[in-house]
Amino acid sequence: MEMFDKDLTSIQHARDLARKGKCAANKISEYTEEQIDKIIKNMVRVANKNELCLAKMAVEETGFGKVEDKAFKNHLASTVLYDSIKDMKTIGVIEEDEAKKVMCIAEPMGLILGIVPSTNPTSTAIFKSIIAVKSRNAIVFTPHPSAQKCTREAVKLMCEAAVEAGAPDCIISCLEMCTMEATNELMKAPEVALIIATGGPGMVKAAYSSGKPALGVGAGNSPAYIERTANIEKAVENIIASKTFDNGTICASEQSIICEECNEAQVIKEFEKQGGYFMSEEETKKVCELLFKQGHTMNAKFVGRSAEVIAEAAGFKTPYGTKVLIGRQKGVGAGNPLSYEKLTTVLGFYVTKDWHEACELSIALLQNGIGHTMSIHTEDLDIVRKFAKKPASRILVNTGGSQGGTGASTGLMPSFTLGCGTWGGSSVSENVTPMHLLNIKRVAFGLIDCNKLKREEEKEYKGITVYGSEGRADKTLEKTSIEKELVENPELLKLMEEILASIKG
Repeated sequence: MEMFDKDLTSIQHARDLARKGKCAANKISEYTEEQIDKIIKNMVRVANKNELCLAKMAVEETGFGKVEDKAFKNHLASTVLYDSIKDMKTIGVIEEDEAKKVMCIAEPMGLILGIVPSTNPTSTAIFKSIIAVKSRNAIVFTPHPSAQKCTREAVKLMCEAAVEAGAPDCIISCLEMCTMEATNELMKAPEVALIIATGGPGMVKAAYSSGKPALGVGAGNSPAYIERTANIEKAVENIIASKTFDNGTICASEQSIICEECNEAQVIKEFEKQGGYFMSEEETKKVCELLFKQGHTMNAKFVGRSAEVIAEAAGFKTPYGTKVLIGRQKGVGAGNPLSYEKLTTVLGFYVTKDWHEACELSIALLQNGIGHTMSIHTEDLDIVRKFAKKPASRILVNTGGSQGGTGASTGLMPSFTLGCGTWGGSSVSENVTPMHLLNIKRVAFGLIDCNKLKREEEKEYKGITVYGSEGRADKTLEKTSIEKELVENPELLKLMEEILASIKG
């Protein structure tokens, strides 16, 4: 029996999935709104039924986060998402302007490639499956190597639910042989129309470099500014709720706290009251040595870990009930590791003189996660307007970053793919929805007779008005008679020469 190397076998597997996915995409492109809604409802039902077991699988396989929070992520990616998109028009005429006589018609893109991160391995698969089917697309997934089992199970459940409700076979699929060669093959496969990349910077960059249209998201490094008018108790409560949600694995979660000299003591007191532990300089150094490797690259061993686990690994103890570790930083960049993204229960801490200094610091911090998210806690609407100018696609006010950025606690669309705009090298700045997976055609009816437009143009440029020295119109010349007028009128010729001379001068 002839044996094939793993990389070659995985490439063939990827090609097979792409071909089958394209066939499924062609079939579902003809489905009606009623058929699509029936399919999605069944997918949501199955996701709800399995949200807890999928969460357990994810935590067991990756070691990241908390089961109860991952279960809520699965709920957000299914039930909450469905409530937001169920009435969204994604088929046929989705918009019509009767006055301008323009119709917008939605068409599916075809086969989508979904790249799934290890931090949200099941919720991202559920989310992308539902938005793909809602827009009448097929989708094939490539899981993260450290979360293959749970991602495949989520994809399997979504596919079975979709097919059970009438979707074509292979409408949702996943790589079984997860190699870099297989992922690259899918990225370049002619059947794939679009890539949705959620993951590390390297994978997102690869998606954009594949030659395919791509929707990718960059790293987050969200600062949370507690302004002097803020309700400090509520601000701290929201920040801790966000940072401890799934142990900080959502990229919109807060990474640094900024307060002012005038409220520093209150902020520190409130954090300590609610479970924040302010590390000493030595403890901060030990934690940073654990969290980062090769500069500011996060050590996967401590992603999504509790404050207690991190402190114990660093060799110090924290008071009972500690929820987050907080370390003071003196600046941004080299020498201040906590000024970078930390997908775990650790925060940087900064104190500024006023909002002007907080503004400059926020911009500096955002350079390490530009375009993603920023949080501000304030009762001053004018301050909100000032900070709305920051280079972040989501400016969240008086809420937690994790819940606010994903749309759980705000009016933003529920999403697990958060665009960073061109600031962060992304082609989209919103929370990705089914609308981003559509080709939208414009049908435009003629409003003005084309010959009439030509006549109006001729009328407009028929004459050239020449002004005399006193600013009055001396002559209106037909284009065909300009030479004749210049020859027969020496004064006009002289005037024209003077004008030309002044222009050259």
